Amino acid sequence: MTNSMKAVSIPEFGPAEVLRLGEVPVPEPGPGEVSIDVAYAGANFAEILYRQGVVDVPLPFVPGIEVSGRIRALGEGVEGLRVGEPVAALTIVDSGGYAEVVTTGAALVAPLGDAGFEVGAAVPSNSTTAFLVLERVARLDRGESVLVHAAAGGVGSQLGQVARLLGAGRVVGTVGSEAKIPAAKAFGYDEVVLRDDVAGTGEFDVVVDMVGGPARRASLDRLAPMGRLVVLGNASGAEDVGISANELWFTTKTVSGFNLAAFSSVAPDVVGRALRRAIRAVADGDLRVEAEALGLDQAVAAHHRIESGSTTGKLVLRVR
Repeated sequence: MTNSMKAVSIPEFGPAEVLRLGEVPVPEPGPGEVSIDVAYAGANFAEILYRQGVVDVPLPFVPGIEVSGRIRALGEGVEGLRVGEPVAALTIVDSGGYAEVVTTGAALVAPLGDAGFEVGAAVPSNSTTAFLVLERVARLDRGESVLVHAAAGGVGSQLGQVARLLGAGRVVGTVGSEAKIPAAKAFGYDEVVLRDDVAGTGEFDVVVDMVGGPARRASLDRLAPMGRLVVLGNASGAEDVGISANELWFTTKTVSGFNLAAFSSVAPDVVGRALRRAIRAVADGDLRVEAEALGLDQAVAAHHRIESGSTTGKLVLRVR
């Protein structure tokens, strides 16, 4: 095994063009960790936040919160996994997925089964988040109605389908442009509307918002009594939206937040179970994931496409 590998790193904060493909040392797994020979790495909005300096990380920094590949080595104390085994993994706690080799906690690794490497790299972040958000945060009950913003995106494409798997009733999505409506409808939504037209969609028991700005205020307005708004991000880059605690009191509504990185660092076993469930759902055909592969040397282009809001489904980077 060589001591260096190819990786895309962030040498300084800035636009997509700061990303650099070069050689870095090969990481070794510590106790309770595994190293993975990466086949594909998922490309996510989270990595754009790292690159922009929104999330304070030490530079140079190798981004990448999810991968597929084969286990390269086992750290001390790891059981239930074997060298050479095909896996999908969350590398979200310490990042590092845009590389030929990455390490992560064994609890955040799942056997790939029949899912395949390309699709497998698109599952760990978005599909796992969908299960955790709807079951553990929103506590979705059978028959309840769900509204999802950015329904054609990576996590949005999974939330509608998982809501169906969990027995939701009416499931509605919003998108930012007419061109994205057919793509979102293909992911199991009963109805897809433009985000600006959400006021006419009625009330919902659960609303999931990763857009922020005006969509956040509109999300709160769409909640039925006892409704739950789950905040997943601020893709619009808008100023934070203040929410009145007294308003929540008078209207009997709830607002929660969910951050997969933070939760993975404190509850890796819980996240790992959700990851394995998501992988099984994909392998069994119960959950559809659309992945488009670019080369590792096209990380700049991938970031541009994600930032432009033009993507549907998921982009992954082909590493090996």
